[in-house]
Amino acid sequence: MSTSATESSETVSAAAAADGTQSPAKAPRRVRRPSKPDAVLAAAVETARAGLLEVVPAEQIGSYIGAFPDAERLVTHRFESLRPGYNGWHWYATVARVPRGKAATVCEVGLLPSEHAVLAPEWLPWSERLRPEDVAAEEAARAAQEREQPDGDGNAADDAADSAGDGTGQDGAAQEDR
Repeated sequence: MSTSATESSETVSAAAAADGTQSPAKAPRRVRRPSKPDAVLAAAVETARAGLLEVVPAEQIGSYIGAFPDAERLVTHRFESLRPGYNGWHWYATVARVPRGKAATVCEVGLLPSEHAVLAPEWLPWSERLRPEDVAAEEAARAAQEREQPDGDGNAADDAADSAGDGTGQDGAAQEDR
């Protein structure tokens, strides 16, 4: 009487469950990235270029850079970008094929930065973008605004002068008028 591997593993799992012990969880299967591209897809340079030409004018697509494997039967072709303002960027076209198929299909096209591309600086929240001189200017404006607003008696200038120094006001004469 022979049993298959699945039947024997089910028997072991059922026995472990009856004992109250659990079998260890299976490790997730790691997706292996191929080291070299699929030969059919690597040769599909003209198919990739044709896919790019559907969305990009021909004068913006430069020389061919290379084929980069993404997964089994999935390859990304890169081309130099000649688009104004995108120096150092690459156009890409990802191509795929079905198992045992000989025809490549364009899956996706786009624009990616290379290691030499000019990129925007990392985003910072507004509160971290403030510089000390920005805060100082804001505080000075707030202080000027407070000096211009009258207090309860309407003499904002006299109050500001009194708080600034010797208690004589601006010129002494203002103190005598009170």
